[in-house]
Amino acid sequence: MMERISADVAIIGGGIMGSSAALFLRRTGLSVVLLERDLCGSRSSGVNYGGVRRQGRPPSQLPLSQRAQGLWAQLPQLIGIDGEYLRSGHLKIARSEADLAALESYRERTQGFGMDLQILSARALRERCPWLGRAAVGASLCPDDGQANPRLVSPAFALAARRLGADVREQTCIDEAAHDGTAFVLRSGHALEVRARHLLNCAGAWAGTIAAQFGDAVPMESGHPEMAVTEPLPVFLNFSLGVEGGGVYARQVARGNCVIGGGRGYALDEQRARAQRSGIASLMQQTIDLLPALRNAHIIRTWSGTEGYLPDRQPVLGPSATTPGLIHAFGFAGGGFQLGPAVGAVLADLVRDGQTATPIDAFSVSRFSESPRVATTGPVPSAVV
Repeated sequence: MMERISADVAIIGGGIMGSSAALFLRRTGLSVVLLERDLCGSRSSGVNYGGVRRQGRPPSQLPLSQRAQGLWAQLPQLIGIDGEYLRSGHLKIARSEADLAALESYRERTQGFGMDLQILSARALRERCPWLGRAAVGASLCPDDGQANPRLVSPAFALAARRLGADVREQTCIDEAAHDGTAFVLRSGHALEVRARHLLNCAGAWAGTIAAQFGDAVPMESGHPEMAVTEPLPVFLNFSLGVEGGGVYARQVARGNCVIGGGRGYALDEQRARAQRSGIASLMQQTIDLLPALRNAHIIRTWSGTEGYLPDRQPVLGPSATTPGLIHAFGFAGGGFQLGPAVGAVLADLVRDGQTATPIDAFSVSRFSESPRVATTGPVPSAVV
């Protein structure tokens, strides 16, 4: 017999965006059903690097990122754990004079956002970071950026939402999504039907399928980060590191393990991905150029995952262009972890008030089409969540 439930809001996707939205919506008193195909936080929200940084984002993202920064400071009160969140500082390395000039330009363009960026010359950098290799010629430091453990934080948002009364359904694949003129109707086979006045599309790399179902087609592509972690080592790395222009990023946790990321893995199928041996070798060579202390470190695990990228590297966050009550939040690949709590808060604003004080115009889904298609009904082409 099919179970039929109703709620004010249905959320597809139990990553950090959907889970934090569930938490903030419950704090407003709205009833919430969160539907996750696998386990909450097990996809891109759980396999990312764990950077909690504002530095390096385009200015259009900084108001949202600043709101998130305030929420990260309240993490234990929000989700009941500290998530290994540490304001270690984020050090963005320049490997050339052109890189250093780019960092100085970024500091000028982002003044007023409270990041207090500090440009370090080569000499200042050597004095402060004697463990850096010769590849670094300068850097930009954001002292209050930091890092956290995504494997702890992302599912903790879902657990906190459940404690406040959200109906969190894991291992629940949605294979039909439509609006019947009165409410959104979601079905999971013959087992579950959910009806809701509002629908949040937080399905990560698979959100494009849901968006297209409702006429909001987006050119999203899948990408697969390459990640590695070393054995525990004596603690020496006291910042979260990035590199101007990208390529490699690294941090060291309190247990001594160094988490390293960069490059691209490959897809095993639509849902699974793996790091490449050649990619890890290249990544480690770049890392050793920056961090010679890792020359003989043992890699104890590598991993990848599936992330959804939009061509302008900006997310979609805001109402559907076609369907009242539908709100999208996806395409955050490469930097969504830090934004997650603020995205949830903004989604709750939009459901409750129909607007938010946080600027999100740059993330409108309509930027991909001036003439969105009419929404369709029926089965989701590929079961997404």
